[in-house]
Amino acid sequence: MKSADDGPALKAPQKTANWTIAFIVLAMAGLHIFTNGHYGLHRDELQVLDDAGHLAWGFVVYPPLTPFLERISLILFGHWLIGLRMFSLLAQMGVLVLSALIARELGGNWRAQAVAALAVAVSPLPMFEASEFQYTSFDLLWFVLMAYFLVRLLQSDDGRWWLAIGAAGGLGLETKYSMVFYLFLLGAALAFTPARKYFRSRWLWYGVAIAFAICLPNLIWQARHHFISYQFLHSINARDVHEGRAKHFWLDQLLINANLLLTPLWLAGLIWLAAARKSAIFRPLAWWGAMVVIFYAGARGRGYYAGAVYPMFFAAGSVVWEHWIAALRSWLAKSLQALTLALIALGGLAFGAILLPVPFTISAKNLNLRLNSDLREEIGWREMTASVARIWQHLPPAARARTAILTGNYGETGAIDFYGPALGLPAAISGVNTAWYRGYGDPAPQSLIVLGLGPQTVRRRFHACRLAGHNGNRYGIKNEESVDHPDIFLCGPPRQSWPVFWQHFRMFG
Repeated sequence: MKSADDGPALKAPQKTANWTIAFIVLAMAGLHIFTNGHYGLHRDELQVLDDAGHLAWGFVVYPPLTPFLERISLILFGHWLIGLRMFSLLAQMGVLVLSALIARELGGNWRAQAVAALAVAVSPLPMFEASEFQYTSFDLLWFVLMAYFLVRLLQSDDGRWWLAIGAAGGLGLETKYSMVFYLFLLGAALAFTPARKYFRSRWLWYGVAIAFAICLPNLIWQARHHFISYQFLHSINARDVHEGRAKHFWLDQLLINANLLLTPLWLAGLIWLAAARKSAIFRPLAWWGAMVVIFYAGARGRGYYAGAVYPMFFAAGSVVWEHWIAALRSWLAKSLQALTLALIALGGLAFGAILLPVPFTISAKNLNLRLNSDLREEIGWREMTASVARIWQHLPPAARARTAILTGNYGETGAIDFYGPALGLPAAISGVNTAWYRGYGDPAPQSLIVLGLGPQTVRRRFHACRLAGHNGNRYGIKNEESVDHPDIFLCGPPRQSWPVFWQHFRMFG
């Protein structure tokens, strides 16, 4: 379908569109490359890096694809921060390209494609995902890729596109466990529209088979580990609800998942997909996106969980915008174009100032560090590791052989394992997430350097604990480590036997 109900699409050579999108992508990639090397690693990135050193077919928090990609980054780039974030950056640039391609398939000319790519580029969630290495970066890519393949399917009525949808869905299932909800809701969206006819197509079931084959190794891992990730997801959801992290779900749709200043654009896209007569064949997109948002709202999920639906809404909204332009008088059309570009620029500057590590000099006075808790979580990990190393080096050599470093959260585990080898530290032991499966070593340690646990907890769980150091940062940045876990202890063994202690030391985070 190459037209909308407001009039025929303005045709410009696709070469112009290609060059325009390439310029946008290169400009955004350059911006992120320029900023991604400042500050430090986020605690979530440290978890992925740690798991990348212990590759398996599954992990408690996520399937195996993200740690596998980060293992490649480690091989290619070592500790170079920009390189470690390169795959995440490439994934988001892929989302920009796919957003433009969806706009093209919906009938948009080069202006609509450019607006779609720019609108996604300056939205907070994609901007954040390009600046840190997260499994959610790839989750966003696979969803938008499925949306693009779905558009091609609905436009061509060629059932073979289900093979591509199945492959993208399978990669999604190997990236984030919640992809199963996206796929189930895609089936529900088909059922509510005439596209339900595809349930009779053998190609759809071939696509299902492809998705199943891709995720089968992880499914086997889950079965062997008693579907531990289901317990993890249930625990995290209960924690988020208890801590009120889901109470701003609807506000997050405006402030996190899409740029607030561009709300009319994606909203117009949703309405057009759902209601316009000539876009009726694309109605499953509207149902799919709306059902994802409603599902996570009902499940009391965090706001960004539904963020993957907005690129396709922006793409549709850009086509609507294009036809508004075509229907207006020349001076009004130019005014609307100028206003749109101004809002894109203003929104990009506003959210970029909060989300990106600028200014590059770290200071507690920085606006972004005051407003953005994720950036604050990039501060202090090297210093924490150095503090542990000083304690370690003051131990007699014979004592070091009997001592382990016990961490209370995955950021600490990842930091010790990433920065520690250069300082002579052994790998950390931890009961958090997948690290619990690695155990406590053989023989069991007789003394422990403990971080991430409070003084009452360590004295209740371990023998002969004393304060040995402090965890903070030289910038005075208040984050989880400096505020909640400021103390480092030197302790004897657990008060229970090691097997009993370890069985009860398992935690999710």
